Amino acid sequence: MERNTREPESLRLTPRCGATTRAGTLCMRPRAKGKARCRLHGGAAGSGAPKGDRNGQYKHGRYTAEAVEERRAIAELLGREK
Repeated sequence: MERNTREPESLRLTPRCGATTRAGTLCMRPRAKGKARCRLHGGAAGSGAPKGDRNGQYKHGRYTAEAVEERRAIAELLGREK
């Protein structure tokens, strides 16, 4: 998306974040390097919830990465999809 502003051309042509703002419009900040969102919408290093027990909402292990991978492997062995 090209914007008509006084920014340098290289900044105008960079891919944009695209997250929805509180006003309902798209965020027009440049995406973080190697990420799909800007630093304010989750592209910053270390953003997101902590893994495992450090997350305050951790109640059981059903949806941990290890449990999901284990279920996928079992389903694959049994010849099921997913």
